[in-house]
Amino acid sequence: MYTLDLSGLTPQQFLDTYWQKKPTVIRQGFKGFQDPISADELAGLACEELVESRLVYKKAGEWQAEFGPFESYEHLGEREWSLVVQAVDHWLPQVAALAEPFNFIPNWRKDDLMMSFAASGGGVGPHIDLYDVFIIQGSGKRHWRVGDRGDHNEFAAHEALLHVDEFEPIIDVELTPGDILYIPPGFPHDGKALVASLSYSVGFRTNSGYELIEGLADYLAEHNQAKTLMIDAGRLVSNHPGAIGSQDLKQIKQHLLNAMSDDELFSRFAGEFLSQSKHDLDVAPMDEQGYSKEELMALLQQGVTLFRLDGLRCFYLESSMMSGSIYVDGSELKLPAGLQPIIQQMCDNRSLAADVVLPWIEYPEYISFLIEQINQGHWYFADA
Repeated sequence: MYTLDLSGLTPQQFLDTYWQKKPTVIRQGFKGFQDPISADELAGLACEELVESRLVYKKAGEWQAEFGPFESYEHLGEREWSLVVQAVDHWLPQVAALAEPFNFIPNWRKDDLMMSFAASGGGVGPHIDLYDVFIIQGSGKRHWRVGDRGDHNEFAAHEALLHVDEFEPIIDVELTPGDILYIPPGFPHDGKALVASLSYSVGFRTNSGYELIEGLADYLAEHNQAKTLMIDAGRLVSNHPGAIGSQDLKQIKQHLLNAMSDDELFSRFAGEFLSQSKHDLDVAPMDEQGYSKEELMALLQQGVTLFRLDGLRCFYLESSMMSGSIYVDGSELKLPAGLQPIIQQMCDNRSLAADVVLPWIEYPEYISFLIEQINQGHWYFADA
């Protein structure tokens, strides 16, 4: 388990001072840091079909990018290239544990934990991200430059690489193992490895208005909602049939707002939309037979710990938890009212000790729900 030191600040003090406001360096945020995996293991992961990865390097002075899976890295040489692998936390529990100390930010804001290996001189070029990120330095050293927010010119250095013009740094540092660089959205930055290096990026993302509206439209269509037509009884005579009047625009806008004013409907949409996984999951469903109630109870009574699949988005809404709603991987599931304590435990924690689960096995609906989740591969017994 990793312990985070925010330079002596409490999580709330960090949020008040830096979150979405300004970048900062957290020296030795993880004291005595040891990489959970090696560079070779990361390279092997990038050979897998379902894993999102890319190589970034220069060829004849021009930026290049290739997308995995990769078969070999021998053509890259010893300098100036980077391997970037998305959502490593979905595939390796030992890496996923590195994101837990940042749980003072809710999981619905979390995007993924990205890892990168850079040969000496390697990087991905100067760029701007649209999300908050904590960049944790692993083995090796990197030189980071961060500029201020502003009107920066972005351009395509390659069809897969959006870069930014040269900027004046407000942070210019070298990171060593255990150091952390926090960068809010909109701040240009550039990192180059001084020696062969590993780094870990814990990213937190929100959605644009476009993404939310598109998601809501899909939700309304899927659930056959908001089909009421706009009513314009009491309309006045129009002398200009080619015009869309200001009153008409006002009514149309209000009709759209009415579709979102149903708090219960909007809450269900938010739960399903925000719990959708953004990357592939390492799901391993049970065979057709799966666990029986007796097998499940026997394992719990033996004290075996239950683990949630890393990367699985599992949430509850404060407004509906009392009624038994839980949102798992884009779906709303209903449990009887009164089960909110165990719903909360399952959503808040990556693992559940047997003694946390045992008091709830007397509820048939909960046992059925838990067996279904385990058989789908969403929860698992590591030692079973």
